[in-house]
Amino acid sequence: MTRWNTISVALLMGVSLIALPACEEAKVDAAVFETLKQCYDDPSMNQDRCKIDYKEAKDQHAAVAPKYTSEADCQADFGSGKCEKAPYQTSSGGSVFMPLMMGYMMGSMLGGRRSMMSQPLYRSAGNPKSFRTADNRNVGSATGRTQVARSATSRPSFKSSTIKRGGFGSSGRRFGSAAT
Repeated sequence: MTRWNTISVALLMGVSLIALPACEEAKVDAAVFETLKQCYDDPSMNQDRCKIDYKEAKDQHAAVAPKYTSEADCQADFGSGKCEKAPYQTSSGGSVFMPLMMGYMMGSMLGGRRSMMSQPLYRSAGNPKSFRTADNRNVGSATGRTQVARSATSRPSFKSSTIKRGGFGSSGRRFGSAAT
């Protein structure tokens, strides 16, 4: 290889290494907990805030969790024993299944202001150590105060249809339901 080609390759590699971090999404402060007790036990957390944010996430759970027409489809994405029957049925009277809430994420309280709403978190069968939002955004595996990608903090979307087959977050075949 000529000297010019070697310099060109080295220069391109250097530019690539600099450009990669520039593409990484900005992180924001958050707190992630598996249980309300875990939040209470964190000395940096306010117990009233823990209770309010846990209730907010729990109240959202049925509306934003991925929905499945069969328990087997839900378990394919979240694991055996990790799904529950939703509190409503499809418009044709069939059962709807959703993953169990495996934790919750609280917004940043830096400066006394909350930068995001609380939301339920789930663990997929394919990556059981990592938390995911209802919209299948990775939050990571850390609990307590942490930093997460800004996109993971957006309000989870309401799920008004069920997923026929596996693929948490995918666009599998969907059927309308009375999920309101």
